[in-house]
Amino acid sequence: MVVLGIDPGYAIVGYGIVKYESNKFTPIEYGAITTAAKTDFSSRLEKIYDEMLMLLSKHLLDAVSIEKLFFNTNTTTAIDVAQARGVIVLAAQKMKVPVFEYTPLQVKQAVTGYGRAEKKQIMEMTRILLNLEKVPKPDDTADALAMAICHAHSAGSLLGKIYAGGNR
Repeated sequence: MVVLGIDPGYAIVGYGIVKYESNKFTPIEYGAITTAAKTDFSSRLEKIYDEMLMLLSKHLLDAVSIEKLFFNTNTTTAIDVAQARGVIVLAAQKMKVPVFEYTPLQVKQAVTGYGRAEKKQIMEMTRILLNLEKVPKPDDTADALAMAICHAHSAGSLLGKIYAGGNR
């Protein structure tokens, strides 16, 4: 199974592609799509969409794993992130790659085995599972790799298939 994990944003979109086979993870590609702060918002969305399409067309993917949005205090930022997330999901749909959504709690549980793990623990476990020398930067990239690991672990379990089935 080859999974593209996405940490959505409009300034930085972290991405990470991993292969999961025989209970082993292999990183394929990871990085970030960035947009300049002074660029108008529509142009930022266009850049995210275009680069996401290029990424999706470059690899034969089985799934896209993306974080479910959680609205906290700054709703303006959350709405902008939701718009960026929308163009990412649209790009995946255009390329016919199924999209699966996971909460931060699900990601923590899948990566570390503990739903209340700290960010540092998740990043370190991601590094270990992918056999990387150091945690990828920016943090959004490491978060995206954790999203991919989450889907690979979840999709392999019966419970994961039940939860993910409704999120296509």
